[in-house]
Amino acid sequence: MSETRKASYSFLGPAGTFTEAALAQVPEARGQAWRSVNNVGEALADVVSGRSVAAMIAIENSVDGGVSATQDALAKVPDLRIIGEYLVPVNFVLVARPGTTLADVKIVAAHPVAYAQCRDWLETHVPHHGHIPASSNVAAPASLLETEQADAAVAPPGIENHLDLTVLATDIGDNPNAVTRFVLVSRTTVIPARTGADKTSLIVELPEDRAGALLELLEQFATRGVNLSLIQSRPIGDALGRYRFVIDADGHIHDERVADALLGLRRFSPKVIFLGSYPRADRQQNEYTKRYDDDVYIGARAWLDTLLRGA
Repeated sequence: MSETRKASYSFLGPAGTFTEAALAQVPEARGQAWRSVNNVGEALADVVSGRSVAAMIAIENSVDGGVSATQDALAKVPDLRIIGEYLVPVNFVLVARPGTTLADVKIVAAHPVAYAQCRDWLETHVPHHGHIPASSNVAAPASLLETEQADAAVAPPGIENHLDLTVLATDIGDNPNAVTRFVLVSRTTVIPARTGADKTSLIVELPEDRAGALLELLEQFATRGVNLSLIQSRPIGDALGRYRFVIDADGHIHDERVADALLGLRRFSPKVIFLGSYPRADRQQNEYTKRYDDDVYIGARAWLDTLLRGA
């Protein structure tokens, strides 16, 4: 009898990245095949092609905000769903080739998001330095062993256990409470069950550039008592003044208030991308005013049906 083929999960590699740490939190991924990729586009292409059943990608950081490359990719690649989110505390060290001192550092390699999170420390301790972007938090230190373009690199703690590098400084992140939010993306259309501690992610285009358009979009949520934990604009790119909004709403599509908000959005916008409803990583129960409870919506529909029947 042949062995059962392992499912493949894609993540931004190589081994040792924060993305790998997020994937390690997924029970279904344990013991399966993990595929290291170079960027978000490659990760999502794996999912679309069926090479991988899901991909772990970074979507938001508590310091630097939304990851624009991820948000733009999710807007352009059809039929993807977020099936879970995971939080990873983030901190960094500065590493260099053996024999290098902090005074020797003039050029620093770093992933752009990591660089933004360490900018204040670097400007204080390595003034007038230059920055070379890297494709990942592990690719940055690895590049020190491949080329001498950079003198040091921003890297995850423990990287010195995998690469022949020296740690010049620890805890260089500007915010000790920094957290990166990752999402697991799949092509499944099965929506995770409602837990009461859920989040719904959407991408919504403004139908036209006019006064009050954004307010009208937001009213679809406000008038149903749905709180937004994220709203970020991204240019559509076809003309100035054309924007799409990446939105995280507290609640689940099976919540009456959220479902009604989605109906309002669909009437308002020509393009609403439903990215999924899934359990919140922090497991905090969604809070809302009781007048937006499911029973209120169900009762209102029953009242309207009575009127339509002429009862």
